Amino acid sequence: MNEIALEIRPDEDQDAAAHPIFADAPRTVEFNKRRKRLIRLTREAIDKFGMVRPGERWLVALSGGNDSYGLLALLLDLKWRGLLPVELLACNLDQGQPNFPKHILPEFLSRLGVPHRIEYRDTYSIVTDKLPEGATYCSLCSRLRRGHLYRIAREEGCSALVLGHHRDDSLQTFFMNLFHGGKLAAMPPRLLNDEGDVEVLRPLIYCAEEDLARFAQAMAFPIIPCDLCGSQDGLERNAMKAMLNDIEKRMPGRKDVMIRALGNINPSHMLDSKLFDFMALSRPGNGQTRD
Repeated sequence: MNEIALEIRPDEDQDAAAHPIFADAPRTVEFNKRRKRLIRLTREAIDKFGMVRPGERWLVALSGGNDSYGLLALLLDLKWRGLLPVELLACNLDQGQPNFPKHILPEFLSRLGVPHRIEYRDTYSIVTDKLPEGATYCSLCSRLRRGHLYRIAREEGCSALVLGHHRDDSLQTFFMNLFHGGKLAAMPPRLLNDEGDVEVLRPLIYCAEEDLARFAQAMAFPIIPCDLCGSQDGLERNAMKAMLNDIEKRMPGRKDVMIRALGNINPSHMLDSKLFDFMALSRPGNGQTRD
């Protein structure tokens, strides 16, 4: 992987050195270190998993949370520096949640001159009609949202839908599948949708949730909370998040070790005969056991 040329000094004029989204960014050593780390990890994921084909167009999903704002800022930064030769189109899907502040994202994106599309689809009413009162809406809401984003990507000529899922999201998914699904699976950094015409990319797959939250806070992004529908309590994902945070507190650095482990799998030391042919193993000496 080529090293990114990203030398920023605390007293450097960032307005001239980066995309306008960074015009009011802090000029502290701490912020610059975090920004460089996030850029490095994003670039590593993009390169390692072959996400870029120059000249293509990406639809960047923007929910208004820490992660999606961070995703957009980092991609704009890479593109500004000539390190991301694709066209970016930011997209927010207004799903009709009560009290959703419709003005925030259009005003933010227009002020920065970021190409964007705002789509309104009342999936909230569909979810509340299909699920009983007190149920968690997130799974069905997410599936409906993804379907509309695929459609928008096709309409806009985008080859990829880019999402802000990060390291912690992938680890939480892994443990949810381990504990509740009886399988080893996490969020992949790159996949093809069922129709085979739109890729899903997750360039933040190595980035820590805490880093993205602190980055968003320092950038003073106009955050829109993801609890407008009131269905967040009691999620199994929250239990996985609490468990992982407890592990990280007791043994700092374990999350980074775990995310790297997901890319360092030894099939012969697992129990899946579909991935490794255990029946083909033979003992030395024409089937005779050793003394």
